[in-house]
Amino acid sequence: MNSFGLIIPQRAALFGVAPLPDLLALAPIAEQSDLIDTVWIGDSLTSKARAESLACLGALAGMTSRLRLAVGCLGSFPVRDPALFAYQWATLDQISDGRMLLAVCNGLQKRGGASEREGAHFGGVPDRQRAARLEEYLDLVRQLWTGEAVRFEGRFAQYEDIAIQPTPVQQPCPIWIGANPPATSAARLLTRIATRSDGLLTVRTAPGYIAALRDRLAPELANAGKDPAQFPIAAYHSINIGPDREECLDEAQRFFDLYYGEGMFDRTGAAAITAAGPVEECVEQLRAVQAEGVTHLALRIASWRQREQLELVIDKVLPALAS
Repeated sequence: MNSFGLIIPQRAALFGVAPLPDLLALAPIAEQSDLIDTVWIGDSLTSKARAESLACLGALAGMTSRLRLAVGCLGSFPVRDPALFAYQWATLDQISDGRMLLAVCNGLQKRGGASEREGAHFGGVPDRQRAARLEEYLDLVRQLWTGEAVRFEGRFAQYEDIAIQPTPVQQPCPIWIGANPPATSAARLLTRIATRSDGLLTVRTAPGYIAALRDRLAPELANAGKDPAQFPIAAYHSINIGPDREECLDEAQRFFDLYYGEGMFDRTGAAAITAAGPVEECVEQLRAVQAEGVTHLALRIASWRQREQLELVIDKVLPALAS
């Protein structure tokens, strides 16, 4: 059975969708639905400006009592100080009583050299190092979350007898990876997902993409001693509900142009990542995503009508998907 999540697009506060407090206030509304179990936010530092993710998660921890609190994905992970981050995340897990879900990624934003500049601002991290830093830091933060003194001599991080207190409530504290492995030349990424993560957050960039990805990932998971049938895979998907599908896609594409940069998604790309149109059509489009083998469906409302659309998702879309 699928579970469902709401993605709060805090970046959208910068282009007039709603003030940041109003966007964060969607979480308590989502919590009223028994069908939503997770609220997600995005992350980057300067490569795609937005309100800082850990600060937002702290606010959400105080605004909710049941929802799992997730970041998908923490693109700034390779440029953050890993020990400081481990300390911050453990504190969030304490504040939320064990409700945190971390999904990390390399945060590459090649357009305009955005992530290269971001890395230069925060520690002098070039794009070519991000994947290796991600792998090293994953190992390190897991050691730090034990609470034991850690002596770490890595390629990028060195610590002498550092201990983090408090430790997370969750032991082990889950870490997923956010990625969209290409159909070719993705062996290292598939291995990283299978060996270093507890789940995958991905985007259905075309029909059949997630199903094919599951098939490619299955042998890697088996080699890592994990059951492919039990490995969580979440689909990050947008939605825009309205009487006319083309008008819904028009609004979604305007949203994407402002969110990602103009022209990042053409019409075909926008349609691939968006359930659009009347409720019944959105339900059918989302069922097709579910049918590819996802275990969690995280929905982002690609609209300037966030509250109105969320109510439709809660009242109409999710009950139909869950039935």
